[in-house]
Amino acid sequence: MIILVKTSPDKAQRGYKMLQLNPSNIQLGQAHSNKLDAIRSIAADLTTKGLVDAGYVEGMLNRENQNSTFLGNGIAIPHGTTDTRPLVKETGVAVHHFAEGVDWGDGNTVYVAIGIAAKSDEHLGILKQLTKVLSADGVEEKLKSATSANDIIALLNGDVQFDADFDESTIQTQFPATGFVQLSAVAGGLLKNKGCADSDFISDIVAKEPTNLGKGLWLVSSNKAVKRTGVSFVSATDSFEVNGQPVKALLAVAACNGAHQSILEKLSEIVFKQEQDALANADAKQVLVKFGLAEAAADEAGANTVIYTIKNPHGLHARPGAMLVAEAKKFECSIKVANLDGDGKAVNAKSLMKVIALGVKCGHKLQFTADGADATQALEALGAAIDSGLGE
Repeated sequence: MIILVKTSPDKAQRGYKMLQLNPSNIQLGQAHSNKLDAIRSIAADLTTKGLVDAGYVEGMLNRENQNSTFLGNGIAIPHGTTDTRPLVKETGVAVHHFAEGVDWGDGNTVYVAIGIAAKSDEHLGILKQLTKVLSADGVEEKLKSATSANDIIALLNGDVQFDADFDESTIQTQFPATGFVQLSAVAGGLLKNKGCADSDFISDIVAKEPTNLGKGLWLVSSNKAVKRTGVSFVSATDSFEVNGQPVKALLAVAACNGAHQSILEKLSEIVFKQEQDALANADAKQVLVKFGLAEAAADEAGANTVIYTIKNPHGLHARPGAMLVAEAKKFECSIKVANLDGDGKAVNAKSLMKVIALGVKCGHKLQFTADGADATQALEALGAAIDSGLGE
């Protein structure tokens, strides 16, 4: 696992070095009756490694008492409070594996705890690395049954694939194609650029006759020279015909495992509902929405949007982030938040993992968009919470 670690406060947005997780960071066969004992053991490990002074354990316990460090999918990231940062000698991690699990409270069981010694807000970088792992189905069971340090590293690093690679980088709409060779070559090239396959994969799908799914939508697949399972989608600027059948779009699958099955299930639903033409004429975002990989944009006419500036000295680390999410959860309306000083991508404001992973620093501007009957009240409450310091 490669962890992004901030190198200096004045480089909050881009000053990161890479911290490589290796087997020496991982302790297998750990067992504790409760999370506080587990945290004490992790703190002792950090101390033994020379990463922190002995008193750091109190900061880790205090941090856990403020808000749970459970993230989801059997993973927790116990770390100290801002008061104990001076006790950190060197940024690093200690990863403990609990095959039998540890009760982390609120019905949550942890199988892997990543103890963090952070001189600043490096845990935000770790959260960014864990985003895919935390959202994938099946991770928790894999972590539970892991038998080696390399198994755990592979899982945390995303080397064990749970979802097919399919995003806007593997979608090309309105391509000026006049035949299958062009569509297949572009579809294969997108998957090669994504790192899913090599040139032999492209040659294989170009030589194949795609399967007609009706209404201009076609499917082609191959397992030749595939490194990771991925899906690409290419639509043509103008529909053309092959053997009297209309062609408007091509879906290509590079398969080396079963990670694409959920996408094929969605594709079957699209065909069953006779929505092939809608997919063929969709833009990249709409394609992902069709496959359940993105949320449809809120109706701007009925949505409310405000921008607030974060004043917390250390940004939205775990505690203020949890306070913000708790405030958002008080309301029924849907609430999205985007870091305008980050990548600008909107996420669910009621998800702690997604909010913290935005990497919000002091002075960053957050754009909140709420849609629902109590949207106005929700945005006002969020503004008041931010102004009050989010519990700090």
